[in-house]
Amino acid sequence: MKRTALLLTLSMLAAPLVLLAESSSYSTSNAIEESASSGSFVKPASPIKAPATYIKPLSRVAFGVGFSPLGINVQAATNLNRYLNLRASGNAFNYNVNNISTNGFNVDAKLNLASAGASLDLYPFPSHGFRISPGVLFYNHNSADATYSVQGGTTFMLNGVPFYTSTSDPVKGVGSLSLHTQNPAFTATTGWGNMIPRRGGHLSFPFEVGVAFIGSPALDIALNSGQVCNTLGQFCVDVATDQIVQSNLKLQVAKYQKDLDPLKTYPIVSFGVAYSFKIRPDSTR
Repeated sequence: MKRTALLLTLSMLAAPLVLLAESSSYSTSNAIEESASSGSFVKPASPIKAPATYIKPLSRVAFGVGFSPLGINVQAATNLNRYLNLRASGNAFNYNVNNISTNGFNVDAKLNLASAGASLDLYPFPSHGFRISPGVLFYNHNSADATYSVQGGTTFMLNGVPFYTSTSDPVKGVGSLSLHTQNPAFTATTGWGNMIPRRGGHLSFPFEVGVAFIGSPALDIALNSGQVCNTLGQFCVDVATDQIVQSNLKLQVAKYQKDLDPLKTYPIVSFGVAYSFKIRPDSTR
């Protein structure tokens, strides 16, 4: 009995809600039908899309500085399209080192690095920094020069053979190393960081690794002044004309040349910072 009374009470409470829902549905349905019959039915407005921005070729430039085995480098880049940048670079560095002792010789050397090149930076995924960069060093004057001297009355070694220099006229010589036998030289690098960020912004921190195909280094050493003697300091002869000294010098240079041969693929590992800016406005399409 109580259960029946409860059900009747719930039915009486729910009835007005059902009637209100039916009335609302009926009114909405009639409104849509009347609008359709009168030709005044309006569809919901679609959202307005903003026009796409088109970055023009050569509309951005960037300048950067960094470090690599080619020296301190300065770079400039511009965009060709969404996937390509054209980049130019220049490298320079000078370094002196003195009093290197090897095989009885005292060596003073100077390293001279000077090169310039251009690369085409390909970004397969423009929104990310990964790139592949074929290029060329069209100017390459990387080299080293050295002077050799032996303390008077001491022994020096050539090709494992000992020689004794005069006390009054010690042996001296010069040497040079050329790192540009292939000039111009092709380069192949890869790296991360776009000097002209495709996501906007101005600063970037590009990193690069690869090689320059500079050809086998050319080494030349000449002992051109002083005298060599026997171990008692007697029977001295001019080092520049002594056939035994000169033949062993050639063999020694050949050994050095073989050790240097891997540098024909000169390593490039560089990192730096760059800043880009707009030089002409973009367009929309």
